[in-house]
Amino acid sequence: MKLGGSLARRRRSRRDKSRGPSNERRGRGRYSRLWFSVLMLALLGWFGGYLITTQFIFPLPPPLGDLFEVPDIRGGGLATARERLTGAGLVLGEIDSLLHPSVPEALIIGQSPLPGQVLRPESQVRVTVSLGPQLRSVPDVLGLTEDRAQIVLESSGFIVSMDTVEADLPRGSVLEVFPPPDTIIPLPAEVLMIVSTGPALVAMPLVLGLDREEALVLLDSLGLVVSEIEEVFRFGRDQGVVVEQEPASEIELERGAEVRLKVGVSGGGMEQ
Repeated sequence: MKLGGSLARRRRSRRDKSRGPSNERRGRGRYSRLWFSVLMLALLGWFGGYLITTQFIFPLPPPLGDLFEVPDIRGGGLATARERLTGAGLVLGEIDSLLHPSVPEALIIGQSPLPGQVLRPESQVRVTVSLGPQLRSVPDVLGLTEDRAQIVLESSGFIVSMDTVEADLPRGSVLEVFPPPDTIIPLPAEVLMIVSTGPALVAMPLVLGLDREEALVLLDSLGLVVSEIEEVFRFGRDQGVVVEQEPASEIELERGAEVRLKVGVSGGGMEQ
């Protein structure tokens, strides 16, 4: 065994051990610098994208400056609204209009923006002005039937109510209208129709056995008209009294309806 060879191997072993940790540290340093470079590039990219987005694509709005509160201008006229808006640093803008059933003409019924909101100086406030209620003339439906009159009135924008009364006109005929025809009234409005239930009905009385004159007086008091009196031959007690009637008793008739009677007479008293 040579002493010189053993010493040479020990020296090489020490040199190898001294070189190993140094190479490992150099490797770790290269990886650290690489990750640091990647992180810096990512931060620079994010910051650059943020600047491009906020400055060029979606720039921030300029500062608002002074803001004025919108006053409530509803219920007044245009002159008053213009004066109040000018005092608040605002301007009267577009003016619209519409019919309104209860607000008088020329009064403001709406505004945009609403009261209490804030606007920049000289901003416009739009308003809506009432034209007042729609006016309509009541159609003349007198004499029409109930259903036809109701169609005419409702198609004209009126609300129809109805009452009935006995009258000589046929049942269902319109007798009166309130307000009267041709009256100009604002819509919506109610129109009252008075409709006939027809003439009053009376029950045909029993006149059999009554004297001729008594029967005529009774029928006349009920509004019935004796259109024909026929004399027929009768013996004894039936002479001069009503022996037949048409219609029969208890039948309901309109006033003015015709009645026919037969009166008993002796043979010598019959009309030839």
